[in-house]
Amino acid sequence: MTFLDGKVALVTGAGSGIGKATALKLARDGAAVVVMSRTREEVDATAAEIEKAGGKAKASVADVTDDGAMRALVAETLGHFGRLDIVVANAGINGVWAPIEELAPEEWDTTISVNLRGTYLTIHHTVPALEAAGGGAIVVVSSINGTRTFTSPGASAYSATKAGQLAMVKQLALELGRRKIRINAVCPGAIESDIEDNTEHRNAGKAGIPVEFPEGDIPLTGGRSGKAADVADVIAFLVSDAARHVTGSPVWIDGGQSLLR
Repeated sequence: MTFLDGKVALVTGAGSGIGKATALKLARDGAAVVVMSRTREEVDATAAEIEKAGGKAKASVADVTDDGAMRALVAETLGHFGRLDIVVANAGINGVWAPIEELAPEEWDTTISVNLRGTYLTIHHTVPALEAAGGGAIVVVSSINGTRTFTSPGASAYSATKAGQLAMVKQLALELGRRKIRINAVCPGAIESDIEDNTEHRNAGKAGIPVEFPEGDIPLTGGRSGKAADVADVIAFLVSDAARHVTGSPVWIDGGQSLLR
């Protein structure tokens, strides 16, 4: 028997990086997993990998910023698996990193929409299903940016969304606690993932303040970035009964990186 036998999990942004690693980990721990992203090929591949290893998965395509699509995703999840116990709000983008006077309003809006509206819609539509299952667990994937560090040049929109996600987690921990729903956040530092694919740096250096960090930058690993699995393992703990008395808490997963900045 594994930790999450009988549980159903929804992971957004599960086609690659932290989302994929989390979906694979939750499936290994016994959960049936709905793997969701905007890219069909990626979620199909993630679901196939889970099923090949003997797990249960359903690939779903949706846009976290689309109210109707997220409502339909939850209905689809309940129709397929009959319940929902775990939600990992991972989908997000870095967006455009640029000096504030060069950051266009539509670029700001895109980052806010995906990272904050997307997190809101994910929670908004899944809470009734979690409550109907007798309670559950939500984990929001935030960042060290905007929560502990503010040294990434030009990352004003991104940092604002990550700070907003953490504030949302703390606020909702109280609101949802009486409904037996726990909510926590993970705040990764440098992690090997594909998020740079949706990052545009434009004159970001103009917004930076020169800083000389100790050699290695990430003390625990001598400067090497963490793995997506490092984050997935912490998420798996937070959604399990081992974390039954943990809610409203951020966990920084960065090898000590943010303590240097």
